[in-house]
Amino acid sequence: MNFKVLKSKIGFAAEVFGIDARQNISQQHKIELTRIINEHAVIIFKNQNINDDEQIKFSENFGEIEPAGTNTELTKMKDRRLSLKMNDVSNLDKNNKPLAKSNQNRIFGLGNRLWHTDASFKKKPVTFSILSGRKVSLKGGETEFCDMRCGYKALSKEMKNKVDDLVGEHSLQYSRGKLGFVMKDVLTKKELEKFKPVLQPLVRKNSITNRKSLYLSAHLGLIKDWELADSILFINDLMEICTCSDYIYAHKWEENDLIIWDNTQVMHRGRYFNDQKEVRDVRRTTIAGTEMLIDQ
Repeated sequence: MNFKVLKSKIGFAAEVFGIDARQNISQQHKIELTRIINEHAVIIFKNQNINDDEQIKFSENFGEIEPAGTNTELTKMKDRRLSLKMNDVSNLDKNNKPLAKSNQNRIFGLGNRLWHTDASFKKKPVTFSILSGRKVSLKGGETEFCDMRCGYKALSKEMKNKVDDLVGEHSLQYSRGKLGFVMKDVLTKKELEKFKPVLQPLVRKNSITNRKSLYLSAHLGLIKDWELADSILFINDLMEICTCSDYIYAHKWEENDLIIWDNTQVMHRGRYFNDQKEVRDVRRTTIAGTEMLIDQ
């Protein structure tokens, strides 16, 4: 197994060779892959023609899988295409047809086009995400990743001291609200309870590399104890710094690509494609977090 760093200037994103995700991987390879993910934050495997069971088994090398669809009943069990161990990030309904433009699930899913960190709204935020491209769009539909370590490094000393002590409030209500998706209009009171904001630090430190990262997301809507307007402006400023083009790796999908990224060190977003005419079938497994970062 070897690898090539794709943004070598900042040591970000690496393509890995010599791994077949359909096969059992050795303990040595597991340790090495974990090291590469921590060091380079995003890793890409080409030509991984895997099915759902194989993706689940491969993902479990990195920890316990976070169940999908546990926060809402927006997609009923009878309407799901995939098992609860898989996040359906496609534009398809249960009959494998593109979702209608006004479909609530489509509008909810458009939140993936905002810069975000997977499940930062969980009390125990997730770690790695594993995304496979089963069928990809011919035009558009790239996934962009930004290196949040570079974002933190770019801050002035004064700003670093400031953000080190700040706490943010994360909720899907914040990110979907940016798209005009008003959750109280479509969710039950019981479901809305699951979307109460959770607290997360604005800065995280990787226990392996000791590098600090800004911890931002479209799900971040408020700085604790700040006025809303001040929070929004401050978060927007940090987002602008982190999403500088020098810190971004944009992945142009080919069929059977498999990508792993570390949600503690990167943000990502999907890019536009014509979701009414093209099919984009990408499926995600997500590794559950093991601890709360801040007492809630």
